[in-house]
Amino acid sequence: MLLQGKTVLVSGVGPGLGRSIAIACAREGAQLVLAARNREYLARVAEEISSQGGTALAVPTDICSAADCHALVEAALARFGQVDVLVNNAFRGGVEPLFEQVDLQYWRDVFEVNVFGSLQLTQAVVRHMRESRRGSIVFVNSMSARIIEPGMGGYASSKGALLIAARTLAKELGTYGIRVNSIVPGYIWSEKLEGYFRWLARQQGRTFEEVRNDITSRTALGHIPDSDEIADTVVFFASDLSRAVTGQALDVNAGHFFD
Repeated sequence: MLLQGKTVLVSGVGPGLGRSIAIACAREGAQLVLAARNREYLARVAEEISSQGGTALAVPTDICSAADCHALVEAALARFGQVDVLVNNAFRGGVEPLFEQVDLQYWRDVFEVNVFGSLQLTQAVVRHMRESRRGSIVFVNSMSARIIEPGMGGYASSKGALLIAARTLAKELGTYGIRVNSIVPGYIWSEKLEGYFRWLARQQGRTFEEVRNDITSRTALGHIPDSDEIADTVVFFASDLSRAVTGQALDVNAGHFFD
């Protein structure tokens, strides 16, 4: 198994990609530390992992709180003695007013989670990784950092900043044996995306099937990846298969676009 003996800490463990990342890492033998604000959902994912023979520790966490980030890492170390991999998956997003109308406090709030929250948690983990002289940090980014759409300015800007931050960390932390990479998903098939396509169909006077087929036809592989497919790329970066890879941003979109 690719992650046997490793402890993987995942933030933003919610329905969809967060859960898929946790399940995929557990399947490959990792011990999981699950972090998010929703205590009940964390407990369900931890139980799901346990029922499949894995090990998981659920720690309710707000990554915007320095105290919470510190407590999360301390809980992980107390239980498992190490943190080998950090997956920064927590985010805040959504459609927002155009720039002329938006209250810039919204942008600040988005940056607080997507950039500063993720970096705050990373800083807490790095203090331990430096001592062990190894580690892998994976930032889950977004196609919004590559393809700009109106009404996504705050979110897209935060993800663009996070891409550069990840590369900066790769340069600075490599001396300690710590690798830092990003994955950049495109559309991820889910109930939420289906709802968005149905809304788009109504707005455009088209059928849901027409909208879905139009988007799908733009991908080189002819399909929209699901969260499990995205999670497998996280496993790659978490594992020793990518031991010579750092500072990279991997687009995972079935060939929807090429950087």
